[in-house]
Amino acid sequence: MPEAKPNILLITSDQQHYDTLGVTNPRIKTPSLDRLASEGTRFDRAYCPNPTCTPTRASLITGMYPSQHGAWTLGTKLYEDVPVVGDQFQSAGYATGLLGKGHFQTLYGAEGIESLEAHDRLRDLDFWRGFHGPWYGFEHIEINRNHTFDLHVGQHYAIWMEDNGLTNWRDYFEDWPRDGKSDKYGRLSANRVWELPEEFHYNRWTADRTIAHIERSVAEGRPFLTWASFPDPHPFCTVPQPWASMYDPDKMVPGALTPGEHERNPLHFKLTQQPGKPDFSAYRSEDGGIGHGFHSHLKDENEFKKELAAYYGMISMMDHHIGRILGALERVAVADDTLVVFTSDHGHFLGQHGLHYKGAFHYEDMIRVPMIVRWPGRVPAGAVTNAIQSLVDFAPTFLAAAGMKIPGVMTGVNQLETWQGGRAVRDHAIVENHHNSTKIHLRTYVTDRYKITVYRTGEDGELFDLREDPGEVNNLWHDPAAEPLRSRMLYELVQAILAYEPMRMPRIAGA
Repeated sequence: MPEAKPNILLITSDQQHYDTLGVTNPRIKTPSLDRLASEGTRFDRAYCPNPTCTPTRASLITGMYPSQHGAWTLGTKLYEDVPVVGDQFQSAGYATGLLGKGHFQTLYGAEGIESLEAHDRLRDLDFWRGFHGPWYGFEHIEINRNHTFDLHVGQHYAIWMEDNGLTNWRDYFEDWPRDGKSDKYGRLSANRVWELPEEFHYNRWTADRTIAHIERSVAEGRPFLTWASFPDPHPFCTVPQPWASMYDPDKMVPGALTPGEHERNPLHFKLTQQPGKPDFSAYRSEDGGIGHGFHSHLKDENEFKKELAAYYGMISMMDHHIGRILGALERVAVADDTLVVFTSDHGHFLGQHGLHYKGAFHYEDMIRVPMIVRWPGRVPAGAVTNAIQSLVDFAPTFLAAAGMKIPGVMTGVNQLETWQGGRAVRDHAIVENHHNSTKIHLRTYVTDRYKITVYRTGEDGELFDLREDPGEVNNLWHDPAAEPLRSRMLYELVQAILAYEPMRMPRIAGA
């Protein structure tokens, strides 16, 4: 008798620092994720393929790097004809669903480039009432695009608020289009307490709709591939009560700059520590745009402690609703038959190296992500491993777990053996960052011990010994004694790039 097809539940957060789980950081409370870790394996060396949203999210469903699937930076889209993993699962009889944040497309359309996530479509609630997929391999979607109170609110989330009685939901979010005379943003951002009633928060909505998708799939007798995509804790950092008061700002411990560390780093690192408006003009693209993080990172310490307390509160609230989803698996008796994977799309700076939020600074804080895998009877319980993971590996590994063929176009690695407690199948990870064509273009190659970052332009770079210098404060790039190491790492990077070229079809003849 053939083995039953496993269910697969992917749970993601957005922009979560790898060290914000209670099992590794006693300052934060995440009981649901802590329990998941105790029942599964925690992977402490997991990396995103790009430290921004759209590229990594597209990699999750394609099994390809951003330079391959085409959504190479923010403000691009994943074209609908790119092969996605959900199509294969649907062909195998799976119910596929995306509940929560999508972000595969742009906030503005252009000639020949249509976007369902563009501003003029987000609040077209009549459209969204009638559209629930298919979309990128998901036969059923209920999505949102906003983070906290920002103006990108709409889609299925807004409909849910309205249908559940919050007819004045617009009062809790920025207006679109923005009114230059309005101080609504100032009012909404005045403190770290979001006045939105907790029962209408998108964390609850994401969990509710995920649970509904699971229950419906089980009732229909179909295995499911379900993605619960939480938008938190992406800034702006604010959260409803009681989560807003859960952490005392005075007890927060931000990361810090080590004096002199950026003297050995490329120019854009140094500029972040200047007050006011540092001159980043050398990094501005031809269209006038500039990447995330290219601004002063100096902050008032007391204000940042308030922000950090809110960031922790956002994670704890999300964790509560993750617990509800995990409870639903038990309630409908499929927990033992479900592969559960938790991670985040990329990291976040919490003051480490004097930096905040995100940007082209490939420290571990930015490119490493939390990751937990649970599959009772197949994935070791309570284990912790440093086996290198990449989020580009999820799609091929999901296919392998379901007993399906991995297409040659996927360049991620099948990690099933590693997830099940076997040998490490990766000896490195690659992180791309290509915010604009000529000014912000870099790649990082990281192994169990070393990390190198190379830029398309300029002669600077980064080289760190993660074993001897886990805090990454001593950049060895220009150290004459490290020249042999730098040459070797550059050679390994080139080899790794050659190795992940996609093979759309096998060779079938001599000519």
